[in-house]
Amino acid sequence: MMDVRSQFPQLDIQVRGRPLVYLDSAATALKPQIVIDELTRYYSKDVANVHRGAHWLAENGTIQYEAARAEVATFLGAADPSEIVFTRGTTESLNLVASSLASQLSAGDEIVLTELEHHSNIVPWQLLAERVGAVIRVARITEGGVIDLKHMQSLLSSRTKVISFSVCSNVLGTTIDPRLVAAMAKPIGAIVVVDAAQAVTSGPINVVEWDVDFVAFSGHKIFAPFGIGALYGKKSRLEVLAPYQGGGSMIDQVSFQKTTWALAPQKFEAGTPNVGDALALGVALKWYGALPENERYTKAKTLADSVRAQLSVLGGFDLYGAAEGSALVSFNMKGVHASDVGSILDQQGIAVRTGHHCCQPLMHKLGVPATIRASFSIYNNRDDAERLIAGLLKARELLS
Repeated sequence: MMDVRSQFPQLDIQVRGRPLVYLDSAATALKPQIVIDELTRYYSKDVANVHRGAHWLAENGTIQYEAARAEVATFLGAADPSEIVFTRGTTESLNLVASSLASQLSAGDEIVLTELEHHSNIVPWQLLAERVGAVIRVARITEGGVIDLKHMQSLLSSRTKVISFSVCSNVLGTTIDPRLVAAMAKPIGAIVVVDAAQAVTSGPINVVEWDVDFVAFSGHKIFAPFGIGALYGKKSRLEVLAPYQGGGSMIDQVSFQKTTWALAPQKFEAGTPNVGDALALGVALKWYGALPENERYTKAKTLADSVRAQLSVLGGFDLYGAAEGSALVSFNMKGVHASDVGSILDQQGIAVRTGHHCCQPLMHKLGVPATIRASFSIYNNRDDAERLIAGLLKARELLS
């Protein structure tokens, strides 16, 4: 098999005269050549609108589009491709669910979130709560940065209608087994919604085994283009969920008196779909799934563990979240703002993320305005980790 790193052309570039060290994969993953080639192929030879025309291009495009949907279903372990809705990504998927659930919630109903959540898994639920008069409850996290399941359990009651949480924190790298939350939700009939944006590259996903109602993810986190993602929904949930948008493709019959909807997933895919990016997503998932498991999961976590251990030994750094087994390291240099460290690393060709990572409530919980986040992926190597450590030592020298 071709070396994984060699399949990412962006790694050949120089940044400020130095070879790029890309450690921001938790924000977005780089794209392998096979995905870039798929986009070129589609726009060069196969462009057509799907689910409409009777001509060959339209029919062929529809076949490819639905094959990509089936690829997503396989990746997620879904029972049926009809349980997969193409969206622009995790944010749109969560907004779709929150908005469409409005008809199923009433004043006084409760929505349970956690302190770990990305803004995309907070704001849509706030909008829903304001719309219907629901109440948001927030489950705490432990000192280790994982969801406190005992506290979550204490929040649940007959009023709880939705539990929405991240399987893997984009700040701390900590994870939770969604089956544990699903088991708590089942006796009270609460709908379980999973933000899997970071989870798609942290370990295998099987939505049937998870036994949750909805799972959202973004393609760009897993080597596909921007602007494409998917929402998994149990067939029984999708059947009763109200449409999110109106327009072409999502209808059965239209009159000025009444409109009836197409079946899921088309009911949630109004307008012209993002066909090219959907095909590229299918290619990305198939390519990624064919890699050995140690390439997909173990390698990046091992590199992050080594950085975490070295920072602990060096001293002068505050570490947050996972002690081990996460592909990202979130930390601060004592007495120095995260953005100052990030700027000096950038001067050395090292790309990390600094800021609140769209998790302001979590930053408040941690008592810091921002962190430095170095996130590893399948294309990183030991030299990247060593250059990060050397870059941090240089930053400390300049900023002390």
